[in-house]
Amino acid sequence: MAKSNKPIVWSLFAAGGTLAAFLAPVLVLLFLMLAMGQAPAVLSYENFHAFAAHWFGKLFLGGVITLFLWHAAHRLRVTLFDFGLRQDALVAVVVYLSAAIGTVLSVLYLFRIVPAAPI
Repeated sequence: MAKSNKPIVWSLFAAGGTLAAFLAPVLVLLFLMLAMGQAPAVLSYENFHAFAAHWFGKLFLGGVITLFLWHAAHRLRVTLFDFGLRQDALVAVVVYLSAAIGTVLSVLYLFRIVPAAPI
């Protein structure tokens, strides 16, 4: 029986889709509230920065970004195939490599976030 990478790709796709289904509406609502100036004080820049600077915040944000990227990559691959682009191997390499590069760059960026100095 031939080995396949499909379970790995499908697990990342499914996890990203599930996370997107639960978190995307909440994120849209939060950013709309912030844009309209109706956000509570707990959603201030300082609080978001403190969360992103903490190790748990970095782990959470890295996981969310990674799963969103892999979900989007697989969805794009399937969509391009449905639109008639039959170079599936090339498309798979491009979209999954893009997701991998995005993952690495987001992790590197998250590591650069340091706690704010006390005033």
